[in-house]
Amino acid sequence: MADTGIFATTAEVSRKAGASASTTSNVEAYINQFMTEAESLINAISRTNYSDSYAGLNADVKGILKMAASAKAAMMVIQFDMSGFTSRIEAETMLDVLRDEWRMAIDELKKDEVRTFIGKA
Repeated sequence: MADTGIFATTAEVSRKAGASASTTSNVEAYINQFMTEAESLINAISRTNYSDSYAGLNADVKGILKMAASAKAAMMVIQFDMSGFTSRIEAETMLDVLRDEWRMAIDELKKDEVRTFIGKA
């Protein structure tokens, strides 16, 4: 099976999910599903179909899409099965950090001037 995500790779999501992430959900098949969902959500929230235009975007602006999608997908990996973490607090801390990263990126992607900047970069 190959990566089907557009904005981020399985390896990038796995790194964000952490070393204690579930061996069930921290695999390509699950991550491909989580990435598809994250990318669709980013497109809907930002009201811009970055999936279709991604290849033509400047490499310097693709990072915010990678940040948002990989953080959201990593959250889904972790929440699927938290049993690998040494404590629930460890898993929740990982989720909190990823949520903050997700929110920071999404808050920017919702701004008209940021979407314009990305499209013109």
